[in-house]
Amino acid sequence: MVEKNVELTPLEVGKLLGMNFFIPAYQRGYRWTSQQVKDLLNDINSFTPKEVHNSDDKTWYCLQPIVVKVKNEQWEVIDGQQRLTTIYLILHYLNQGYVENRRRKLFKLEYETRNTEESNSKNFLSNVETKTEQDALANIDYFHILQAYQAIIHWFENKGDSYDSNGFESKFLNNTKVIWYETNEDDAVQIFTRINMGKIPLTNAELIKALFLNSSNFKTKEGKNDEEKKVIEDKIRLKQVEIANEWDFIEYSLHNEEFWWFINRDENEKDTRIEFLFELIVGLPEGKNKKGKDFKTFEEYYEETGDDYYTYREFDKKFKDKSEKEIENNWEEVKRYFQTLQDWFDNRELYHKIGFLVTLGEDIKKLIDNSQTKNKSEFIEFINGKIKDKFANIQLADIEYNDGSVTQILLLHNIQTMLNNKKENSRFPFNRYKKEKWDIEHIHAKASEAKVKDDFNEQKIWLSDNFEKEDAVHNNDMLNKRIESFKKPTGTKDDNFQEIIGYVLGNEDNNLRNLCLLDKGTNRSYKNDSFKKKREKIIAQEKQGTFIPICTRNVFMKYYSKELKQLGQWSEIDRTAYFENIKEVLNSYLPTQNS
Repeated sequence: MVEKNVELTPLEVGKLLGMNFFIPAYQRGYRWTSQQVKDLLNDINSFTPKEVHNSDDKTWYCLQPIVVKVKNEQWEVIDGQQRLTTIYLILHYLNQGYVENRRRKLFKLEYETRNTEESNSKNFLSNVETKTEQDALANIDYFHILQAYQAIIHWFENKGDSYDSNGFESKFLNNTKVIWYETNEDDAVQIFTRINMGKIPLTNAELIKALFLNSSNFKTKEGKNDEEKKVIEDKIRLKQVEIANEWDFIEYSLHNEEFWWFINRDENEKDTRIEFLFELIVGLPEGKNKKGKDFKTFEEYYEETGDDYYTYREFDKKFKDKSEKEIENNWEEVKRYFQTLQDWFDNRELYHKIGFLVTLGEDIKKLIDNSQTKNKSEFIEFINGKIKDKFANIQLADIEYNDGSVTQILLLHNIQTMLNNKKENSRFPFNRYKKEKWDIEHIHAKASEAKVKDDFNEQKIWLSDNFEKEDAVHNNDMLNKRIESFKKPTGTKDDNFQEIIGYVLGNEDNNLRNLCLLDKGTNRSYKNDSFKKKREKIIAQEKQGTFIPICTRNVFMKYYSKELKQLGQWSEIDRTAYFENIKEVLNSYLPTQNS
């Protein structure tokens, strides 16, 4: 958790100049590699500050937090000394380009444990340009510091004559910021331990929380006397408690797995789930990934760009004057986003229809924006239109196994079947569907996919499990005799058993009428099975309490069929009845069907 007694602000690198930093003994040594240094320089060099719409500000490149506290007229660095040292080394190099009396006064940086009688860390850093590898042998940290400085020299020397040093310097000093995290807590070692054990995860959400809860952010009028000051302080404290309690309630609600998977297309692991709301509010950053396509998720953006604090940086722009009214308005926006999602989750119709769209990758932020401008009936009509758009060119009779729309059709068939039952409160389990990775399965197996070991006992077991003779289908006298002979106690292994498999399973059927949804684990175990064996497995699973998709269950229970003949066969009559039900249930979303 972010402490209440902290000061949090984005601080330009240029504003670090003149400060005095002290790195205490409990910190680990400097260990940045040459590649890490070059990556930072490349990122800053390629960053282009842009004007912020309706503002005098410009965009800025964000470095990770530096956590500090005041100690003996110095800033004790609790976390962030690695990047602070690297910043110093870059500034030191840039200073060498000026005559001595024109050089900037850099910040001071001293390590508690890097000092000997011959040298100390402050002197080593301030004269690093004169140091040799022999000098660096005095201390392992000096070695890494010198390696980093040499990497900086090499990077600048290889930029060529066209390199604009003034442009880089300006971006580094004015458009590159650290997240300044100042604490007043007494025990610095305890803070350091908590940070490094992950108990104060300085995530986007935690940093945004500090924007809402820091007392210094509540810039309000000063009281005229002690009594008036106390009234103001109490009011601020009550507002902080209110926001903190509502924050906890939102975070708790988002840990409801049904709710979380309803609003997320894929697995979205976040230490603090409220960050999902902040990402919705600021919107996915523009730009292309390494494949030249738009970023699809924040996780992809963070991984490819290293811009881990984009969400915080964008949210910080909302806090201009940090007035009480501004904080209230920003928090109301967060609550409005959450309440919209909660209302959808609680509404059975919207839960199913929006859950379907989110599963297919619909932008949930755009849905929220649309909901703000429409009444309930208009919004449902809008959602129905979105679903219709997904099936605008679908002719069910033409759909086969490898068609990209099969999963969408079967998923909506299950969802709408449940939704059509107005007397029930049951809900489609999007969490199960996504976590268990449900997939398309042939109701009656394809012979080409059924593989049986070349072993008599294996063949005999498979035949016993899967063969139920249907006169209209199994009318080949020669193969019938082979099967009867094979089944006798005196039977032997059939050298062409694949032919028998093909005969038992019948003609290949890749059409929609022979497809349903099953979780991948179950699906893989069904490849060798006919309808008869699959039906037995479905019944066994349901007896054990396993959730079976309602339409898949209806298929194997033959609830779509008007005639209950041969429960071990998926007949032409059964397939037709199932297909007609799909057409009927999805009719309102489909264009006119040809057949």
